[in-house]
Amino acid sequence: MAVGHEVEPFLEMLAAERAASPNTISAYRADLESCSAFLAAQGVLLVYAKTEELAAWMADLSLDGQSRRTVARRVSCIKQFYLFLLREGVRTDNPASLLDSPRPSASLPHFLSESEVVALLEACVPAEGASVAQKRRALVAKAALELLYASGLRISELLSLPREALRGEKPMLLIRGKGGRERLVPISESGRDAALELHACDAWRESPWLFPGRDPSRALTRQAFDKILHEIGLRAGIDPARLSPHVLRHSFATHLLAHGADLRALQLLLGHADIATTQIYTHVQTERLKKVVEAYHPLATQTGERAEKAG
Repeated sequence: MAVGHEVEPFLEMLAAERAASPNTISAYRADLESCSAFLAAQGVLLVYAKTEELAAWMADLSLDGQSRRTVARRVSCIKQFYLFLLREGVRTDNPASLLDSPRPSASLPHFLSESEVVALLEACVPAEGASVAQKRRALVAKAALELLYASGLRISELLSLPREALRGEKPMLLIRGKGGRERLVPISESGRDAALELHACDAWRESPWLFPGRDPSRALTRQAFDKILHEIGLRAGIDPARLSPHVLRHSFATHLLAHGADLRALQLLLGHADIATTQIYTHVQTERLKKVVEAYHPLATQTGERAEKAG
């Protein structure tokens, strides 16, 4: 759907000045299309919208059952869009500046237990009589899971790694993360060995990517990796619905904190621009401690027994 010629320069600015990823650009385009479609139904063009018309769009999003997090993200996009128009002289005001974004409901990240991660890695061994393709998938799974869990990478960061990232015996990987920010993350010996074993396959020896796709000239896609992870989850006896690359990233962070890692160090490893983003993992630890107290503290146990007797 057409949303007006002002949108493309805005999206180009995001890509050029803020190094926004293709996924971010796509999401922002969808947000602007949503707003534009609602306004068009009221006979209003996106570029000329007033505050009350944008507020009505927000209300419609909530009535449509969209989550507070989604609405907040869409409002953020709209605010940036009109700020861009203001700076470019297209408008003399920002009608979205007075919109109140709903506060997203806090949700704790999902993560696996340490034993479940071990089970996943152990499931990356091809079955007896496996085909060549199945053996290759097992190699991809082993190397990817080792690096995702041992280094806390985002899946986009992992799949965009060039083959030369493992050149030499360097103990660190240089990662280009969100907003083009670079960071160094450690690579485990087992992760390096798994990736090198992957590249010993004849079909992938000339690929420029650390994780090649079926066509070695192209990187493995997110969708292809999701299928591999689904298969490994079933073999490990873990519900695939609980698995995703981000769950492995959450597991990396949660397990590091559980073993005494410093929050600032964790922020650097995860590539978070703001320490507040990293602090969600302290809530995970708090929840775990609370459960330990409820389960094992003598007073908590007695309170629970009294309540059962009273019932």
